[in-house]
Order: sequence, then structure tokens, then C-alpha cells
Amino acid sequence: MLKDIPKLEVEDVAIAIVEEENELAEKIWNVYFINLKDVLLETVMVTSKGYGTTLGEEVKTSTLRHLLGDVEPQSYLMIEPIMDNLFCLDNEFWVSFVLDGNIYDKKYVFPADTIVEEQYINIPLVDKSGVMIK
Repeated sequence: MLKDIPKLEVEDVAIAIVEEENELAEKIWNVYFINLKDVLLETVMVTSKGYGTTLGEEVKTSTLRHLLGDVEPQSYLMIEPIMDNLFCLDNEFWVSFVLDGNIYDKKYVFPADTIVEEQYINIPLVDKSGVMIK
């Protein structure tokens, strides 16, 4: 039964946490879904949560669910803002979408304390600095 279900790998889809400025020139961070494919992704859904240990205590954030809808080829959409005090936790984003009539899903985890300036790259399409998992 399970062997009959095709194992579909997610490629050319990324999650990025990007450093930006708000209207008061303060640092803020936003999480983006990036479609690096040359095809439309349908019914994109993302759940996010944070978890880990801080000061010896187990910490869990609320689980948030986002329906992004259809995402055009070579484009990106903001999922949510993220507070920098959550960077000490593992930040998990579970992505699901439909492509060619098949459902794809993938878990992206930014481990605790890895969202730091030393790890920044230029994020494709967004064209800003941040951390990305593809």
C-alpha cells in the first residue's frame, strides 16, 4: 500500500527569513515563501511553529497556519513577520502545495541560533539579505 504512493521530492522551493526595515527605520524580520520554479504552484499552505529550550525550560510557540493560495512562477510571498527573540528556538515551517495534480510537502527547520548576520546571503527574487533553506 504505502509502497504504491509515489515519493515526490520538493525542488526549487525555499523559505527565507529576511532582515528589513520598517517605516521607522527599525530592524524587522519577515518570513518569505519563494517559488524558484518556472511553473505555478497551487494551493500553497504553510504552518509555522517554534520550539526548543531557553534558560533550561521547554518553550513552544503557537502553531500558525497560512493559506497563500496560488504562487506564480519565479515569485515570492510574505508568510509572516517573525520576532528576533524567537531566533533562539528551532523555527519550523511545513509547506504543502499542489503541482501537476500531486500534493507535495516539505519541512524546513531553521535551527536555534542560526539566523545570524554571519549566515546572511542575498535572497534570490527578494533581493535582500537573510537566511534561506531550499
